Amino acid sequence: MASLHENEISRIIINKLYEIHSQLGPGLFETVYETILHYELKAEGLKVEKQKTIPVEWKGIKMDQGFRADLIVEDKVIIEIKSIESLADVHKKQLLTYLKLTGIKLGLLVNFNESLIKNGIVRIVNNL
Repeated sequence: MASLHENEISRIIINKLYEIHSQLGPGLFETVYETILHYELKAEGLKVEKQKTIPVEWKGIKMDQGFRADLIVEDKVIIEIKSIESLADVHKKQLLTYLKLTGIKLGLLVNFNESLIKNGIVRIVNNL
């Protein structure tokens, strides 16, 4: 797929989030939503990496056990998927840290456990 801007990628992702949530609703495990979203975004022709380990550098040493990103789309958007009662500030801070560590500018924090998916999508930016 031609090089897309973060906002264009985000629009595709959000459309898929609405589609998945309208069909399945809230209450399933995060891994179910993650697997289906991964499938749907790949079907759109996007490059999607699932459960990618991102190392952290500490004092010049690369630590391989940094964190795992749920989904990274086109090396430009990190998607962190939750299926919980409600999002907490720590989830937003966590995603912002992921963005800073990778240099990626846009993250979407998604809580599928909302009756309306629009209430479960939080856009986090890192110098975008």
